[in-house]
Amino acid sequence: MARERDEDYAGPLRRIAIAILALALAATFLVWRIDSPRVERFRSAFIDRFVPTFDWAMVPVAKVLGMAENFQSYARIYEQNQELRRELQQMRAWKEAAVQLEQQNAKLLAQNQVRLDPKLTSVSGVVLADSGSPFRQSVLLNVGARDGIVDGWATMDGLGLVGRISGVGNSTSRVVLLTDTSSRMPVTIQPSGQKAILTGDNSPFPVIDFLENADQVRPGDRVISSGDGGVFPADLLVGQVMQGQDRRLRVRLAADYGRLDFLRVLRSHPAEQLHDAGPLIPPPTPPLPGGGNG
Repeated sequence: MARERDEDYAGPLRRIAIAILALALAATFLVWRIDSPRVERFRSAFIDRFVPTFDWAMVPVAKVLGMAENFQSYARIYEQNQELRRELQQMRAWKEAAVQLEQQNAKLLAQNQVRLDPKLTSVSGVVLADSGSPFRQSVLLNVGARDGIVDGWATMDGLGLVGRISGVGNSTSRVVLLTDTSSRMPVTIQPSGQKAILTGDNSPFPVIDFLENADQVRPGDRVISSGDGGVFPADLLVGQVMQGQDRRLRVRLAADYGRLDFLRVLRSHPAEQLHDAGPLIPPPTPPLPGGGNG
């Protein structure tokens, strides 16, 4: 019974408290909105008397407002960070493209600066693929018979001799590198003028064979093509002499085999063959019958 009596009183008391609170808030609102000098003095006196004592109550509100502003700032910073990341990724892509174009431009300029015999002309081609293997080292070019490429012509990059054409298609051709085991090339070693054969052995440093006098050759000597046999034009830079770990003389090639992007195919023409004797060298006189010279 006591519990039911308490519940009977709780409801009306709650409603009365809510009504009093609503009336107080309404009165406060009206007082705060009344435009009167007396009311204004009252408001000022009230603020001066009570508001400073409520600083402790304003601290949590200020903290919450500061946290909200910081959260908004963090959200803006995160969005800016994501935007900067996207721009950085784009800049990296542009940088990579610029570096590749710069390298290609440098290689093409290096090829244009190579001093060759004025009689030699060339066709530039792009290396399509490296078809090298442990048993054969060669690359493919995007120039072929339609560009006038002929089997056996020499190829160079911007630094030195690379190899020779071995296989020509309509729009592509294959270049056998100087490092291939099937490569044999006559060379001259300067300044001694020694003749030798540069032999590939599938290593980065081809071997010098059939050297006339090894005592006149020193590491660092310049190696150029001799032109003997008419396979390669003469005086093309090949590389420098070095001594391998097996104590054999080898050549450190001048061409950058690690980055063969562009190659120049040299148009070389065979030397004119002489079939008739000159007027100063008469043909041999056939012997007379009977052995007389009469």
